[in-house]
Amino acid sequence: MSRQRKIRIPVRDALRVHHHVTPVDPSAATGLVREVYRQVERDFGMLAPPIALHSPAPAVLAAAWVMLHESLLVTATAPRATKEAVATAVSAANACPYCVDVHGATLSGLDNRPDSAAIAADRLDDVTDPGLRAVVRWARRPVLDAAVPFPAAQLPDLGGVAVVFHYINRMVSVFLQPSPLPPLTGRARRGAKWMAGRVMSSLAYRPVVAGAALDLLPPVTVPPDLAWAGTTRIAQALARAGSAIAAAAAPVVPERIQDRVRARLAAWDGTPPGPSASWVDSALTGVPDDELPTGRLAMLTALSAYQVGPAVIAGFKRHHPHDASLVTVVSWAALTAARSIGARLPPRAPNT
Repeated sequence: MSRQRKIRIPVRDALRVHHHVTPVDPSAATGLVREVYRQVERDFGMLAPPIALHSPAPAVLAAAWVMLHESLLVTATAPRATKEAVATAVSAANACPYCVDVHGATLSGLDNRPDSAAIAADRLDDVTDPGLRAVVRWARRPVLDAAVPFPAAQLPDLGGVAVVFHYINRMVSVFLQPSPLPPLTGRARRGAKWMAGRVMSSLAYRPVVAGAALDLLPPVTVPPDLAWAGTTRIAQALARAGSAIAAAAAPVVPERIQDRVRARLAAWDGTPPGPSASWVDSALTGVPDDELPTGRLAMLTALSAYQVGPAVIAGFKRHHPHDASLVTVVSWAALTAARSIGARLPPRAPNT
């Protein structure tokens, strides 16, 4: 089977599995969307649905790809298997079964040991490697903190993966089905996961150039909440992505809503505020009626994305019918939450 054929099958799948949005078809992609799609297929090996879902908003799409490329795919200071372990542990903490299946399978394909299966099953006490166990326990905490159990040189990369997956988990929870795997059980499901691990781990060996995605977005000054990333490419990736998403969100997320979401996150300990979504009403007391649909969508995405259901989406779309607006609001809330979660990491000296 040709490389083009191998890519086209996942591309079709990437356009079928989304809820609430219709991704741009690769054959119709132009400009920035076309360039991002090209890079995703080159460096990731397939048009992954968690990236494709951003395509109705081109700048937001570029931001999502820049963050994922520089944090997960580049292995300058930390091996890909360790990064996949962090991605899997964060996804388990966020109850994102889609990302657990994808990155747990990749981890198993890269490092086929019982520890890999234990991480994917969220049985971290069963991880026998003490160093790896410490890393995934740290990653699984609801809010990251300064007690990092790995060398300081790895903080930008592993902290970057953790922050980026707090973002991706929220996007996936809103827009994708619970799992990319077929609805199988028992031995059939184990076989599907094994095959997925073989495919994903083979793609993980593709050569990736550090910083290759950064030029999709203009350079910006790194804000204080990203001090933990120093002056690395991870700092620039998150800063550029944040700037692009903030600019896209300005016309659709009122300042009052942005302030409410940030205030709630500042006092948040990372635990789900549920079990019901009634807490949102009190969090938005006094907000004008015409801003409430955006407020509900943003607040739920930031603190409990799994509670964003069809009614929340429908309420938002009555005021903002375009997919680009929906993707942008969810992206802004997801990244605001992710950066808030990582803001407690220790600052990294610029020369280390």
